[in-house]
Amino acid sequence: MADYGQELQFGTFITPTSANPQHVVELAVLSDRLGFDLVTFQDHPYQPALLDAWSLLAFVAARTERIHLSANVSNLPLRLPAVLARASVTIDQLSGGRFELGLGAGGFWDAIEGFGGRRLTGGQAVDALEEAIRVIRALWAVDEPGRADVDGEYYSLTGARRGPASPHPIGISIGAYKPRMLRLTGRAADGWLPSFGYLESLDAFARMNTLIDEGAEQAGRSPADIRRWLNIGAADATVDRLVELAVDHGTSGFILAGDDAATMERFAAEVIPAVRAQVELIRR
Repeated sequence: MADYGQELQFGTFITPTSANPQHVVELAVLSDRLGFDLVTFQDHPYQPALLDAWSLLAFVAARTERIHLSANVSNLPLRLPAVLARASVTIDQLSGGRFELGLGAGGFWDAIEGFGGRRLTGGQAVDALEEAIRVIRALWAVDEPGRADVDGEYYSLTGARRGPASPHPIGISIGAYKPRMLRLTGRAADGWLPSFGYLESLDAFARMNTLIDEGAEQAGRSPADIRRWLNIGAADATVDRLVELAVDHGTSGFILAGDDAATMERFAAEVIPAVRAQVELIRR
């Protein structure tokens, strides 16, 4: 049994299609009304069929009341981290402390480069992500003395003014699959945000969790500091499967991917309460 001591949370992962933007917003509002904890959207700025994720996040923040919001995940090669830091705090302020920051190192490099971004190797992308997190946290550290300085190869700050302060501690979650990124997640992030469909096997999933744990421990952190999110499709989001992932692998957050209102309603009414009840019973 893997137990990181975190209460189960549930979210939705909605495709931000530009073909019907109001439907996207309606699904986000429905997620809020159904009691989901988090609503998330893809961030692919080079894809004209999708809405801009950050504009959408701000709009949805104004249309919802209690649900938290995040990109799943932000495309770092096309989003300057210092600007991400400021934008995150702005949405958090306007939403009353409901914003979370999802970060990805980049993957579709032809599209990224074609859109004006810088092509990086896998190793360079991990280094850039680590520097970006340092930049973001430095700007958020409003209680630290002086201005913010980060000397990085990809991202730097030189005497940057910190702040403004956010209403709540904004969490940073990373979409990671390979060892260096997983250890970085343990060292520097607040959450891990992979997708079930990209996992090779449950054994591989367990090994990935172990690498996050190792990264956390090497940095003097508790593995429980990192929430284990998982994007999961409706076909795999059965009660038995989610209970197994929670109990055996310590998954503490499940994000339902899909754009069907009826599926979201059924999941909220039937699956979520059953999973919570069974996991609580087992952990007792």
